[in-house]
Amino acid sequence: MASSENEASYHSTSPASDELRSLPPEHTCIQKFRLYETLSNFYMIGTDKSNTYWRVLKIGRLDPSELNVREDSTTYTESEISDLLRRIHEGNKSTGGLKFVTTCYGIVGFIKFLGPYYMLLITKRRQIGAICGHTVYAVSKSEMIPLRSSSVQSNMTNTKSENRYKKLLSMVDLTKDFYFSYSYHIMRSLQRNLCENETGHVLYETMFVWNEFLTQGIRNSLQNTLWTVALVYGFFKQDTLAISGRQFILTLVARRSRHYAGTRMQESRFSAILAIQIKEGLMIEQPWWSDDDD
Repeated sequence: MASSENEASYHSTSPASDELRSLPPEHTCIQKFRLYETLSNFYMIGTDKSNTYWRVLKIGRLDPSELNVREDSTTYTESEISDLLRRIHEGNKSTGGLKFVTTCYGIVGFIKFLGPYYMLLITKRRQIGAICGHTVYAVSKSEMIPLRSSSVQSNMTNTKSENRYKKLLSMVDLTKDFYFSYSYHIMRSLQRNLCENETGHVLYETMFVWNEFLTQGIRNSLQNTLWTVALVYGFFKQDTLAISGRQFILTLVARRSRHYAGTRMQESRFSAILAIQIKEGLMIEQPWWSDDDD
C-alpha cells in the first residue's frame, strides 16, 4: 500500500508543461545532493552549483537484491522540489512519511555481496585544486547505506560472511589518495581533454576510474553519469610559483590503474595489462586573476 501511495504522490507533482520547460545546459553538473527515504524508496535530490536546476533519482528498497533506479526526466525549480517532497511525505504518512537521511556530494557506486545492495556515498569533500577553472576535490568522508528497508527481511544481512565482506570494503580508505572533479575529466590527460569531446560511459571505461565496476549498474540503467562521480586513485598536488614577477600554477597529477593496483605478484608475466601502471602529468598555467595579458 505504501508503494502505491508513494507512486501516486510522486507523479502528481510533475508540472503540466514539461514539454515547455527549459532544460539545463548540456554540460550542467549536479554537485550537491540530499538523500531522503520512505519505507519503500530512497529519493536522491540533486542540484547544480547555483541551485538553479533540480533533478530527482528514485531508488527502490522493496527488493534489495536487485538494483532498481529510475530518474525523473523533469527538471525542477527549488520551490517545485519542496512541493514534491511535501507531497511524497503526505502520501506516505501512514508508513512513517519522508525522512531526511544525509547530505552528500555524489554516488561512488552500488555493491552487492551475498545479500542486499549497498549504496556508497561521498558525504564530505574538500577542495584540493583546480584545472583550467574546474575544481578538483578529495573525499573527506564516505558512507555505505544498505538499500534494504526495515520492512524487508533478509537472511544474509547479518551473516558472518556478509559482515566480513563489508569489513573488507571498509578497509579501502577513500579519504586517502582519491580525487575527482564534476566538470573536468580528471581521468584523462589535458591533451586528450583538449582534443576530444567524449562524455558519459566512455570516460568511465578507462583504466584510471577506480569505481568503474561500482557504477556499472546505475550507468547502464540510466544511460548517463549525472549522479555518479568518477574517482581516480593516485596523487594530486598543486602549488603556486612566482617566476620573474609572474605567478604560475604548477599541478602534478598521477593516476594509478585499477587493474592489479596492489602488489605486483608477477602478474605482468601473464597478462597484457601491466601489473602496476601509473600515468603522470605536469601542468603549468597562469591563474585567471593574473594582470598579464599574454
